[in-house]
Amino acid sequence: MTLRGAVFGVGHLGRHHARILGGLDGVDLRYVVDPDEERGRACAERNDAEWRPDGQGLEAELDLAVIAVPTVLHRPVAAPLLRAGVACLIEKPMAQDAATCAGILEDAAAGGAMVCVGHVERFNPAVRRARELGIEPRFIEAHRLAPYSFRSTDVGVILDLMIHDIDLASAWTGEEVVTVDAVGGSTLSPSEDIVSARLHFAGGAVANLTASRLSLQPMRRFRVFGPDCYLSIDSKDRYALLVRKSADFSPEAVAEASAAEDPLAAFRGLLHVEELQIDEDEPLRAELAAFVDAVRDGGAPPVSGEDGMRAVRIAEQVRAAVEACAWNRKP
Repeated sequence: MTLRGAVFGVGHLGRHHARILGGLDGVDLRYVVDPDEERGRACAERNDAEWRPDGQGLEAELDLAVIAVPTVLHRPVAAPLLRAGVACLIEKPMAQDAATCAGILEDAAAGGAMVCVGHVERFNPAVRRARELGIEPRFIEAHRLAPYSFRSTDVGVILDLMIHDIDLASAWTGEEVVTVDAVGGSTLSPSEDIVSARLHFAGGAVANLTASRLSLQPMRRFRVFGPDCYLSIDSKDRYALLVRKSADFSPEAVAEASAAEDPLAAFRGLLHVEELQIDEDEPLRAELAAFVDAVRDGGAPPVSGEDGMRAVRIAEQVRAAVEACAWNRKP
């Protein structure tokens, strides 16, 4: 069965959605929707689709859609599609606040439509390979730094960048956040540009997350510490390193290593160090392929609307903690 698709919003990210979606087997990319005629027509021509300035009246002609418009427009654009039964992949963050996320879920329920949220970092090959190992996270540390891009200025750095690591930490622990501490503020934007947050999960895991759009060099690193291992993931370079205790590891063995002629080499002998093998699949392609498969097969969305709303709800907790910190305190 060929699925009829459209991409709404073909700016920096949406144009890649159109490129990939139009090339997937079993998908007919019929429309590119963007109010910017020059940009929209160019993208449509590249992908053998038709340009429309808006999506009015397209509901009956679509099976699925990607919503890549500015965050504040997610619900207005998605609502008529969802209420008509069109499955939607909505770019992250799902919406600007949890209340709007709930409204999107109501729209989907009214039309019996699927909602998937574009948390693409779950599809990074390093992250996917690491999660397959079933590591129990007790402490998570993430740094997501980027130069100022002049994009996504309709939201702060929490919803722009930190939301990726909020979602990963939430999905990996599978637990609710019980307390949040955070510091940060704005430097170049009306909203926050740099934030460091500490999330405490119900099962005892803790995540330290830092996001900034004031960096000169990009960085996307996610580290997980478990009872017997350490995992470092570099999403930018698609690299992951796993360090585990070997079967010979014991306090006695460590004591013997410390007394050896080369203590460091002896200690390393008690560890199993593995550079994880990862595939070369483009994360956005993997995300869209999983979405299309779920639509075609009637299965669960790879990242559900409930997942997207949970991430936004945690982001709201972080934002509240940031607003209460000294940086943002009015004299």
